[in-house]
Amino acid sequence: MAKKKLHPSVEKFKEFVKNHPELVQEVRKGNTTWQEMYEDWYLLGDDDPKWNKSMNEKDEKSEEKEKKTDWLGTIMGAVKNMDPEQVQGQIHNISQALGAIQGVLSQFQGSKGGQQPSKGSGPAHPFSFRQD
Repeated sequence: MAKKKLHPSVEKFKEFVKNHPELVQEVRKGNTTWQEMYEDWYLLGDDDPKWNKSMNEKDEKSEEKEKKTDWLGTIMGAVKNMDPEQVQGQIHNISQALGAIQGVLSQFQGSKGGQQPSKGSGPAHPFSFRQD
């Protein structure tokens, strides 16, 4: 069988697509059709910013994915390296510090309003954590 000779503009479009492989992915994803792409290329030409835009968007999306992956990897690495007893101790220290700050604030509020807070009004530790 002999190959059917294509129109010269179709040949040029095929060459253009070979130079921009990301366009094939756009069609495969269903974001556009070959007909739409050909019409845009025919009307806009090779040098239109639209073609650079699609390439830049692809680069930006891959960079965003890498950033998200890097961030997630950093968090997961930190969680893996945590010692549960140290975390519990830090939480206890923070809890005590918050309790002290609340006590100081309640003393200032009590002196302004003329009322002294009672010692039994709240828990000794504002956050209750149980150890496994």
